[in-house]
Amino acid sequence: MSDFAALGLPEDLLRAVTERGYTIPTPVQAQAIPIILGLRDVIAGAQTGTGKTAAFVLPLLARLGTQSTGPARRPPRALVLTPTRELAAQVEESVQHYGKYCRLRSLVMFGGVGINPQIDGLRRGVDILVSTPGRLLDHVGQRTVDLSAVEILVLDEADRMLDMGFIRDIRRIIAVLPKVRQNLLFSATFPPEIRELASSLMRNPAQIEIAPQGTTAERIAQQVIVCDRGRKKELLVHLFQTRQWQQALVFTRTKHLANRLAEQLDSQGITAMAIHGNKSQTARTKALFEFKNGRLQALVATDIAARGIDISELPIVVNYELPMVAEDYVHRIGRTARAGASGAAFSLVCVDEYRLLESIERLTRQRFTREKEEGFEPDPSAKPQPIETGRGQQRGPRGSSGSGGNDAVRRTDGNRRPSPGNETPRRSGPVPEGNRRSGPAPDGNRRAAPAGDAQRRAPVDGNRHGGPGGGNGNANGNTSGNGNPGNYQQRQRGR
Repeated sequence: MSDFAALGLPEDLLRAVTERGYTIPTPVQAQAIPIILGLRDVIAGAQTGTGKTAAFVLPLLARLGTQSTGPARRPPRALVLTPTRELAAQVEESVQHYGKYCRLRSLVMFGGVGINPQIDGLRRGVDILVSTPGRLLDHVGQRTVDLSAVEILVLDEADRMLDMGFIRDIRRIIAVLPKVRQNLLFSATFPPEIRELASSLMRNPAQIEIAPQGTTAERIAQQVIVCDRGRKKELLVHLFQTRQWQQALVFTRTKHLANRLAEQLDSQGITAMAIHGNKSQTARTKALFEFKNGRLQALVATDIAARGIDISELPIVVNYELPMVAEDYVHRIGRTARAGASGAAFSLVCVDEYRLLESIERLTRQRFTREKEEGFEPDPSAKPQPIETGRGQQRGPRGSSGSGGNDAVRRTDGNRRPSPGNETPRRSGPVPEGNRRSGPAPDGNRRAAPAGDAQRRAPVDGNRHGGPGGGNGNANGNTSGNGNPGNYQQRQRGR
């Protein structure tokens, strides 16, 4: 019997946990599971990679019972909201793993894929529903989902959902849920907006905070290599070859660079693919599958992947470019050293990014040694240049005097923060990663401009099409395209 038994979990769940190779609960699991089983609301935060998903999935399964008691065609009893497709899939995968000996049904829903299979799954009956906010509201609007029986609401990565502009969507979803329910809010950070949201949703919640905001896992060896801005790609190839890296997750700031860098690495004999918001769901799923199965040496990603990739024993994370927001550094490197493993994070920093590096050091309360790689040393006479953020916009780190750029969503505190662009935010202001509601899109297609308060939402991957392989929409806002039917139907806000 594992130490998980002391937390009050039933035998079927303990058996599944043991088969996954876990014997000792992490601090967030040890604190959260008994409280959730005690039916209290919980607001919990911990470093990324510390087991937050299991901290709510295990008691959720225990709460619903190891055997389903409802009719065959039953509405969901638990609802888990996540900000990105990848994270939704990851959570539902955890539900499947830990609930393998339970007779509970789960379903994952997100955009970028056909809606009809999701409708069929809902009709067959679901106990646990995992979804992104936008796609769930599509189903609510079409009356294909019944949320009247939800007993437990989980907001996973709540800070990211707020940063992506989903607060309005979340409140619309909450409005159709039963008033009496258990609320669980899990987040990697605890900004003021999260506490405000929690106070409006919860009844005397238990608060769990395992580590201060900005804390990085001790098991991650962090290294900063300063280099010439024009030789980063050569340096990355050099590191793969000389240090014999077998697998690394590489982060860039923009989709365009992610594509180009993946192609360049592949041309140098380093198998690589890119993943970002403009990729179809089919392409994103394939890239993740190939990477998880060891067929790719490099997965080049924008910050869409910073909280949506869970790969056991991922050895290396590379910041090819530093993120514009210091907190995203913590989430990026948190993709390694998960579930008790160790890992390494390398940041390739040129003169343009010194201020970004200083912001990260202030947040993490660390001072990194600026190391150099022989043959790739920075030019001492080089002057900083404005940082490109995806649409030719220039900006500096948060709080600096640089322009905010149009690749950011305005937060309630007035700062701008980049958003992964996985689901288009339903709020005024620019759309992340180069997506726009009006004017020319990055690929030359035009999106419809909002008319009054009847705003249209673009598909989650930033292209106007009906499905992963769909054709482009036209200038009046039609999105049917030639792809799979039913993908992200347009609807008016406030309908």
